[in-house]
Amino acid sequence: MSTQPLLQRTAQKRIALNVRVEPKVFFANERTFLSWLHFTVVLGGLAVGLLNFGDKVGKISAAMFSVIALGIMIYALFVYHWRASAIRKRGSGPYDDRLGPTLLCIALFIAIVTNFILRFTES
Repeated sequence: MSTQPLLQRTAQKRIALNVRVEPKVFFANERTFLSWLHFTVVLGGLAVGLLNFGDKVGKISAAMFSVIALGIMIYALFVYHWRASAIRKRGSGPYDDRLGPTLLCIALFIAIVTNFILRFTES
């Protein structure tokens, strides 16, 4: 019998294993993309409603909401393709998105504050 311990560390050997990416990872990426697109459709619907039934201030707000919705659509498409290529290449790294929701909240806040300012200063 050997006197060496049963479980021991190897001398800095790295074993390369093929990493299998589960299909649910791809579906989660697609589901996130569709969720962003759903939000942009709702925001675009709000903009169309303001455009059709609003006055001058409503039309300005509709234009701002339309630009925000279009920007979110383009950003969501970019992030979807970035994540899909990173998943395909089996990249290790954070796939979370901290920039998008922050920019979305800031843009919507600016649009709503501008709407209120224009509405209450209109005489």
